[in-house]
Amino acid sequence: MKEFDKWNEVKKETDTNRFRVGIKPREIFWVKIGVNVGDEEYGKGREFVRPVIVIRQLTKDLFVGVPTTTAQKENNDYFQNIFYTDKQGREISSFAMILQQRVFSKKRVLYKIGTVKKEEFTLIVEKLKRLIDPT
Repeated sequence: MKEFDKWNEVKKETDTNRFRVGIKPREIFWVKIGVNVGDEEYGKGREFVRPVIVIRQLTKDLFVGVPTTTAQKENNDYFQNIFYTDKQGREISSFAMILQQRVFSKKRVLYKIGTVKKEEFTLIVEKLKRLIDPT
């Protein structure tokens, strides 16, 4: 059973957040993405979080992001394997879920956990373009 009521409480608290973290393309942050409907990706844990790659800042408060997963996926038009170094110096393998890209408020951002390599970020952006315009 999805925890919509618990997420609603976290969401109300998140909406009051006045702190805005600085973000740049390629950076990966823990983001409160919540409990979502159907096959939309959702966050985990007490704050319903998931790592999200910053693709582009749109306004001072909004950005386009791509959630990630550690679940093994095949590199295709919808997923891209990435590697980044966390704060403890460990190399982390993850998959960018291109098909789950969306706009996020900076109010949802908790803290930075890494940066995607330039070559991998370029592949993600190319796949996003093909998702929007497959011709």
